[in-house]
Amino acid sequence: MENNEELNVTEAAAEVSTENAEATQAEAAVAEEKPSRSRKGRSRKQKIETTEEKPQSEWTERVVQISRVTKVVKGGKKLSFRAIVIVGNQKGQVGIGCAKASEVIIAIQKAIADGRKNVITVPIFKTTIPHPITGRSGAGAVMLRPASAGTGIIAGGAVRSVLELAGIENILSKSLGSKSPLNAANATIEALKSLTPFNEVAKKRGLTMAELLN
Repeated sequence: MENNEELNVTEAAAEVSTENAEATQAEAAVAEEKPSRSRKGRSRKQKIETTEEKPQSEWTERVVQISRVTKVVKGGKKLSFRAIVIVGNQKGQVGIGCAKASEVIIAIQKAIADGRKNVITVPIFKTTIPHPITGRSGAGAVMLRPASAGTGIIAGGAVRSVLELAGIENILSKSLGSKSPLNAANATIEALKSLTPFNEVAKKRGLTMAELLN
């Protein structure tokens, strides 16, 4: 009888040990599955975050000229690049920037920053300018004249870039004197600066806009 009882005890202990082993194996399998699920979830979140679109800026930059310039220094010549960039939002604001750097990309970035600092507001009347005007810069001069709807921008080179980015759709122009892009762009900016809106003229004369235009 004692031997039978000892056998029953050993069998019960063996069954308990096998059950404990199966339980530990099941827990290990669950623990292995959990991190894989969390990794999948993290990867999905990262994919969702990378699909966000960046807001687009309303400002447009246009490179007019990139020239290589040298400066004579002690021991030889220093080579650098000069960039001329026109910056505008095609809504009446435009600026010109000029900068130098040892690399072309850096020169363009500096010119864009310089152009945004020197932005001017252009008075636009029915897609054209209010009145004829001539601007001068150095040895260059640019003549601007209003045009009727459908004429387009009659200009070329740096003058055309300035007028397009300013938002003017119909205008006549003529470049006089120097043919340098920098002088032409600066002369155009000076001409646009000197424009006088109709409402200011009406206030000075004590008239309404309708009376002035008639």
